Amino acid sequence: MKIIGIGLAAAMALTFVTPSRAADTYEIDPSHAWVTFKIGHAGWSNAHGLLKTVSGTIVFDKTDVSKSSVHVEMAATAISTNFEQRDADLQSPDFLNASEFPTITFASSTIEKTGEKTGKLIGNLTIGGISKPVTLDVTWNGEMPLPWDKNTIKTGFSASGTFDLVDDFGMKKAAEYGLGPTVSVDIDVEATKK
Repeated sequence: MKIIGIGLAAAMALTFVTPSRAADTYEIDPSHAWVTFKIGHAGWSNAHGLLKTVSGTIVFDKTDVSKSSVHVEMAATAISTNFEQRDADLQSPDFLNASEFPTITFASSTIEKTGEKTGKLIGNLTIGGISKPVTLDVTWNGEMPLPWDKNTIKTGFSASGTFDLVDDFGMKKAAEYGLGPTVSVDIDVEATKK
């Protein structure tokens, strides 16, 4: 009986042990990555824009999202607001200072799970050589192989957040242009499993 009891206990222990699984690494697909922003314009409306060149890596641990990480690079020289003069103004030293700092980066520091497929992504956003912590609300949209290539696995995420042009990044000229100061950001990315 003692042997049976030990065997039963061992079997039960094995039943409740979750096997460890390494995190998966994904490369952001630049052709399916949208980083858009919205900023108030003098109280009349909101100006909208797009960062057209996005790349980066996502390390995603589905069993423990706190072990996940995100690193994204966006070209400050590839900003579009549907008006060339405004694009040039935003790339100037008054704002992005794109000639000296051509790359905007985001590097995660903490990821907190808030729901079955949602979380808080906290990290440092670097614009114009200034780094500030920002928090994004993230939704994991799911993962599946490409219909025409079962060996290629893609995953997708959506995220949103805000930051302040003046308080966070010292863009004091924003008021002269009637912009902001709050910027709302929406992100949709697809990434390919490596």
